[in-house]
Amino acid sequence: MTTSTGFDVRRIGGRIGAEILGVDLSGNLEPALVSEINSALVEHKALVFRDQHLDDAGQLRFASLFGELTAAHPTVPSVDGQPQILPVDADEGIRSNVWHTDVTFVRTPPKASTLRSIVVPPYGGNTLIANSAAAYRDLPEPLRELADRLWAVHTNAYDYAAPKSEKAAEYRKRFVSRKYRTVHPVVRVHPETGERGLFIGGFAQSIVGLGPSDSRDLLRIFQSYVTRPENIVRVAWTPGDVVLFDNRITQHYAPDDYGDLPRLLHRVTVAGDVPAGVDGTLSHVLEGDDASHYTPAVA
Repeated sequence: MTTSTGFDVRRIGGRIGAEILGVDLSGNLEPALVSEINSALVEHKALVFRDQHLDDAGQLRFASLFGELTAAHPTVPSVDGQPQILPVDADEGIRSNVWHTDVTFVRTPPKASTLRSIVVPPYGGNTLIANSAAAYRDLPEPLRELADRLWAVHTNAYDYAAPKSEKAAEYRKRFVSRKYRTVHPVVRVHPETGERGLFIGGFAQSIVGLGPSDSRDLLRIFQSYVTRPENIVRVAWTPGDVVLFDNRITQHYAPDDYGDLPRLLHRVTVAGDVPAGVDGTLSHVLEGDDASHYTPAVA
């Protein structure tokens, strides 16, 4: 599809994902172009911009077109001298091979995330992104009705698998150095489209009002719909690529399938609002602060 401002949107997945052709992210993007990119993001959930070769300043400039930027992370250090850029570095033990939505353990998770590939392995190291709205639509009606009423506790401090190296152990220690527990709706209403999506993932550890066993069982059932192959797009990185995804209605996963090879991405996130459930009730903090040091909350 060719847009009114002249760039092409090429679908790369049946239910999620599109490649954007004819846009140079290093240039000055006119407001009309940004608006059409945002429309494509809302529709396709994840956008891939190939062969951009931005530097840190260019990535920050591009991400800021979609809203105010967050700090790099609530607990993990940023790139040196770049407080809004998170290094996703395999050599430092950062291997996000768990399905998740970014930073849902705070009250205002990011609106959108950008990833920029700097070093990629010759094989493996892809990123998988899933459409949680399609997952919600796939639910049988009784499960949809149940999910609409449920709330989940998200936390950054839970029983992780044993770290595989000292660097991974140190990263995990920093990750949980400040504990957060936040209650979010299991079904989040997208603030721009009104679309409903399953808002769960790896940081969702329990269901409000249920015990550990029932919580695990229900979350496993809902999560299995998110990760159906038809709801997923796989991004195979080449150096210089940029991916923009809607963090409000997707999950992502980075398979740990490239051994000891180097892999480095930089992540910049756009500040989001407070999630709302189907009845309009907003998320709330159970433990920890409002993470104002991390995100300039929209609401």
